[in-house]
Amino acid sequence: MADIRLISSSMIQAGNPSKETERIELTPWDLKHLLVSYIQEGVLFHKPKPKADEPQNALIHRLKTSLSRTLAFFPPLAGRLAALEHEDQTTSFFIDCNNAGALFVHAVAEQLHVSDILEPVYVPEIADGFFQFDGVKNIEGTSKPLLAVQVTELADGISIGCSINHSVVDGCSFWHFFNSWSEISRGFDYISKLPVFNRPVVDDIDYPIQIPLKQEQIQQHSFQPGNLKSRVFYFTKQGIVRIKGKVNAEMNTNKISSLQALLSLFWRSIVRNRRTDPKQETMIFLMFGVRQRMQQVPQEYFGNAIQGAMVSSKAGELMEKGFGDAAWEINQVVANHSEENFRNSFKSWVNNPLLFQAGEVMSNVLSIASSPRFDKYGNDFGWGRAIAVTFGAEFNIDGLLMVSNGVEEGDIEIRVCLSAETFQAMENDEHFISALNI
Repeated sequence: MADIRLISSSMIQAGNPSKETERIELTPWDLKHLLVSYIQEGVLFHKPKPKADEPQNALIHRLKTSLSRTLAFFPPLAGRLAALEHEDQTTSFFIDCNNAGALFVHAVAEQLHVSDILEPVYVPEIADGFFQFDGVKNIEGTSKPLLAVQVTELADGISIGCSINHSVVDGCSFWHFFNSWSEISRGFDYISKLPVFNRPVVDDIDYPIQIPLKQEQIQQHSFQPGNLKSRVFYFTKQGIVRIKGKVNAEMNTNKISSLQALLSLFWRSIVRNRRTDPKQETMIFLMFGVRQRMQQVPQEYFGNAIQGAMVSSKAGELMEKGFGDAAWEINQVVANHSEENFRNSFKSWVNNPLLFQAGEVMSNVLSIASSPRFDKYGNDFGWGRAIAVTFGAEFNIDGLLMVSNGVEEGDIEIRVCLSAETFQAMENDEHFISALNI
């Protein structure tokens, strides 16, 4: 049985860190993630052939050096969270860009091949071992690195897995950093998109934001049911066009997006194959970016700039309607979020801070994360483009769908985590299979 061995562990500091950004306040978008886990995503590559004149571990040395140079553009990731307790029993948080360093781990799995990861129907458990910081909450960033990189050498591949504090970045910022690191590793002196650290200005909001935080909240452990599996579903550009076209034709519109069409397909199939009570309310929880919707938040904004939205329907009603209806409901919820909504939500959160909790997962909720807009397969560290996207153990949550772009432009991949019983039922679901083959 293949295993993963730790070879070395070191702290990487930013080379020539900028003095302009020493303290960065946390916004409501950042603070609400304090009690959940780090983001664990990465990419898998074919292993490059070593050059005859290269010393041993030249690749690891290059990755460490390029990471140090990249951190100079992203000083928060080399820092730590800082907490200030106030007399009214509230706490405020900020990022201290103190260049304490990011964790870099070198590991090997000599008996593990790329095919062992990509060929099985379900994602093998050993892929969870490509990441650091399992079970670590974002609030622990006061003492732990905000970024942990693990580079794992396979027999014929290289895995680069990053665990980044979710109170510091969202998916867009995560991949901004990752893309920039690959640029520097290829030999560029500068990155193509400089990050913007200025916090959005919202009326009546003063920093630092003080929130009540109880010790029992911090100590609460997450719970996950056993017997979960993950599977990646691949959709080609041509297949997506057909599914999107059918859904829009059903609703006599052209406004339903490719992703909304795909999500409606999974929502209905999972509810049906979980055998949900027809009278039970079932929900799909979406996280979507606000960078295109708020004028003060540029695309290069570094931090969290995401808003959640819930779409709900009774299970029986969801089954009675076509999947065009489900897609239209998703479309309308997303479309109805305006800049004014975001500003009002921002301000109301300060008055009533609610933190996401990694507690027991409800069986009637699907959660959607990440985006096909992030350039995951475009990463090239100097030996070729990525061949697969990977996720850590923290994403093994029943009902979680992780969305990625595909290898080819216009393709979409959706990694789904469900119980083994639900997957087995979906494999025999004629409605689901026929929709996949539209």
